[in-house]
Amino acid sequence: MSGFGIFREVITSETQLREIFGEPSRLVQNKVITQLDDHCRNYIAQSPFLIISTADEKGNCDASPRGDAPGFVHIVDDHHLVIPERPGNKRMDSITNILVNPHIGLIFLIPTLEETLRINGRACIIQDQDILEKMAVKGKVPTHGIGVQVEECYAHCAKAFMRSGLWKPDTWPEAGTTPDIAKMIADHVKMPGLGAKEVAEGLQDSYKNRLY
Repeated sequence: MSGFGIFREVITSETQLREIFGEPSRLVQNKVITQLDDHCRNYIAQSPFLIISTADEKGNCDASPRGDAPGFVHIVDDHHLVIPERPGNKRMDSITNILVNPHIGLIFLIPTLEETLRINGRACIIQDQDILEKMAVKGKVPTHGIGVQVEECYAHCAKAFMRSGLWKPDTWPEAGTTPDIAKMIADHVKMPGLGAKEVAEGLQDSYKNRLY
């Protein structure tokens, strides 16, 4: 086994993995479908949040959240869906990755439901007005969207959510104990005259005035 940075015992082949974990059950091997059936459509219609995974031409990866009212992702047909792009910080990591590498992975979540829906496929950036108009919020039509051609759909088991207790309020942190995000950003940016107070004010302005 070769090392990797500070790590000395590194697994380097699937054979090694299988010796440790074994093979997936027949159920797991057969649960993947290639189209959005009624079950997938119903899940997406109730989901207010998903995570998008993309990578650039060199394989550098990125995971990015998207969220809105349940059903904000538009299903075109059994093999295509569209994720609206709302105003953000203009880094456009997911979109620029898709321009050079169309492969995409999605994880849809529904609050309180511990099983997630995973969809893999190929993506493009669309400006089809007839589709985008269907995703307007407060009269504002998204300027573009992420069109996904679906290749794989499957439910993911609940173990990660059961272990984390993510949907269980009694496991949530006490108010005032979570990280100070404004201070985190200010410390990371290190710009003269830009402290936690200024960052917090900028964030609140963005959240209040530029959600759509």
